[in-house]
Amino acid sequence: MKKLILAIALLNSFTGYAQKYMTKTGSVDFSATSSIEKIEGTDKSVACLLDAQTATLNLVIQVKSFVFEKQLMQEHFNENYMETDLYPKATFRGTLGNIKSIDFTKDGEYPTTTNGKLSIHGVTKDVQVKGKVIVKGNKPTLQASFSVLLSDYNILIPGPVKDKISKDARIAVNCALEPMK
Repeated sequence: MKKLILAIALLNSFTGYAQKYMTKTGSVDFSATSSIEKIEGTDKSVACLLDAQTATLNLVIQVKSFVFEKQLMQEHFNENYMETDLYPKATFRGTLGNIKSIDFTKDGEYPTTTNGKLSIHGVTKDVQVKGKVIVKGNKPTLQASFSVLLSDYNILIPGPVKDKISKDARIAVNCALEPMK
């Protein structure tokens, strides 16, 4: 009887454990390109944790890790706009919608809507993001693309460059996850 209880406990802990996925190498692309200037950066060191059992999703972005084509643009991004010394991280904490319709053991593409709190530049806002979960070989990849209004996050654009920078930023997320070990 003790062996049966131990086997059930081990099976339950394994099942719950296998329901968590993570990466430390997710990517986020940022674009505030205007008709005058291309402003794009990429961060390929995004930490992402998905608990498929509870549908919770957490992302942490080290803002200073964004890389831009031009070094000067990267410096302005960090020092003048994002103020990364004061606000080093951007985070998303939310819940993946329709989690029960996503089969993490079957290859496929599953549309989803995620609701949560996006924190950028010291400001936290409720957001709803449409995206998809792509499962291949029992490994999910999370993809989403959405826009944020820079002024909503107190990111101010000085008058002399206001036409060079879009008022909203396009954010694209791509996180290929692995089962937690």
